[in-house]
Parts: sequence; structure tokens; C-alpha cells
Amino acid sequence: MSLRPADAAPGASAAPGAGADTPAGTGSTVADPVIADPVIAGPAGPDVTAFGSWPREPGTVTCRASAVPPGADAPFVIISEAHLPDVPTEWEPHAHPLHELVWVRGGTLMSRVADRVFTVSDGQGLWMPAGVVHGGRLTADVVFHDVFFAPERTPVAFDGPTAIEMTPLLESLLTHLARTDLDAAARARAESVVFDVLEPSERQLALRMPGDPRIDAIAEALLEDPSDPRSLEEWARALGTSERTISRAFRHTTGLSFAQWRQALRVHRALTLLSEGHDVQTVALLLGYAQTSTFIAAFRRVMGATPGAFARTSAGGPEGFGAADPGAFSRTGTARPEGFGPSSPAVDAAAA
Repeated sequence: MSLRPADAAPGASAAPGAGADTPAGTGSTVADPVIADPVIAGPAGPDVTAFGSWPREPGTVTCRASAVPPGADAPFVIISEAHLPDVPTEWEPHAHPLHELVWVRGGTLMSRVADRVFTVSDGQGLWMPAGVVHGGRLTADVVFHDVFFAPERTPVAFDGPTAIEMTPLLESLLTHLARTDLDAAARARAESVVFDVLEPSERQLALRMPGDPRIDAIAEALLEDPSDPRSLEEWARALGTSERTISRAFRHTTGLSFAQWRQALRVHRALTLLSEGHDVQTVALLLGYAQTSTFIAAFRRVMGATPGAFARTSAGGPEGFGAADPGAFSRTGTARPEGFGPSSPAVDAAAA
């Protein structure tokens, strides 16, 4: 996911002959520029679904991503760049022949990889191994950092997409490597330290989509409106099935109960709403919580910090974002049911 002239950066005009239009009802602009480097995909196209019904921000620009960044033919192990899109941006599914690390400041990035949705917020990055097909969505006015690693010369490896802890040292090193005036020796020293400090985060925040026709309608409806208050009983009645069938399907496909999956979904959505500047009380209301305190408790149980602390960090405030309970999310990015902690009747009532 790299914004360059060939990618029709937000605000730029489409290439002559490429055209740009706004599909009815989507509220987004689709740019289809001429791309020098092809997007990597199998014979039948990228093996990944779109974001489904997850609401787009008005004015979202959809663009294609080049397979390789400028300078990929240079003798560097790490290629670092940064951008500041002035409108919400979405990338079509694509892959790169290089490993990729992305992180943001002042907003959030969502990335869809097969049946998982990753939310990247301040203080975290997302490592995407070479060849993994993914799409992305970025909120407006966010500082977007994009770093590529030559696989054959990268001495670290992660099993699939992995959240990375973006420490001040790691960020400084990668920003330093974006300079064009570094000599070979200085670049090599900085690159070697990057590999020493590149570590996975204890908080692997990924939401697994069910991918089960028995409950996909529920997942899509909640993606469209996380505040949907319908209970398990109401969903069973609407779909002409049993509560037990729905419960078992959610457990089997996501590892979570229906209530836990909806709670995790709401936290993902809360990250974006908070980064856009909404106050905690408004976010709680938008997500269907009757009491702000219930939302705060649910957010803290998943993220390890209060939504207020997260909002201050996203706004560039001095207060750091607390580390989450390492048990909340597994190393594979799937939330563990026990990671949400003991429930209270009030929380259960809000989540059910």
C-alpha cells in the first residue's frame, strides 16, 4: 500500500484515458490510472474479498497500488517513505514481492487479508509478508508511513501479517532511512539496528470474519451498523434458525461467541471514530452503548487502555497508550475468548 504518482494519489487527477467516476451510492471516487508495475495476482485475480459493508467515509478515493516502490532496484535492504493523504483512501487488493511494514500517526489504517480485518492505530505497525494479498483503508489527514524490505536480505520473519510495536527508536530509524543523502556505511548500520529492534506487538488486534453462510448476514449487518441492538434470539428468528446454530457457527469460525465478536467489532470501529476526533461519549452512543462507562470498560478489556488515553495519543498528546493484556489476542491475530476478561451483567447486557 504505497501512494505514489502512479497510484493516483488523493487529490491528483486521473491519468489521461484512465478516467475517474463515482459509483452510485458509494460516496467514493474510483481512480484507475496507468500503472507501470503490475499488481501481483493469481490467474483468477487476488484471492481476497473486499471490506464488505464496513461503512466508507464520504469522499473516499479508491486506487490501485504498484507492485514495487520507487527505488526498489537500488542496493538497499530497506526502502522507507511517508505520505499525507488529504482524503480517506482505499487500496484495491494487491500484493508486493517485498515485505511491507506500514504504520500511521494521527488516525487509523484498516487492512483486509482474506478472512481477517486488521486495525492499525498509533503506536503499532502492520507487517505484511511478501506475496500476501491485502487491501487497505486509511482515514484522512493521517501521516502514513510505508517501508519495504528485500526478502532475501531480511534476517527476520513473521508467520503471516503481524502487528509490530512501533517504538520511538524503530520509528526514528525508519524515518532516518527515508533520507536520500545517506552513504552506504551509514545506511547499513541503521538497517542492522532496525532488525535488532523489530519485534511483534503483544496486542495483535485482528477481527476474524465468519465466512459462514449461516451467519454472514449477521456479520455484514453489524459491519454496516455496529450499534445494531438485535439479540441472539432476534437474529435467530429473523434468519429462521436457532440460537444454538448461530452460537456454534460464531464459535467455530471466529473462536468467539456472538456477543464477544460484536464487542471486538465495536472496538475496531471505536479506534477509527476516536482517531477522527469524536469524544468518548459520542463514540459510545454511536456504537450502541447505553452507558459510556460500559463502553469504557469493554474498550479497556480489549485494548488494555481507556478510549480517552487512546484518543489523546491519536491527537498527539503526551500520554502514552497502555499495553494490552498479552492474553487478549493470540500471536496469530485471533482474539481469544478468555482475553476479554470476566464479564459483568451490565457488560453482558450491552454486548448481547
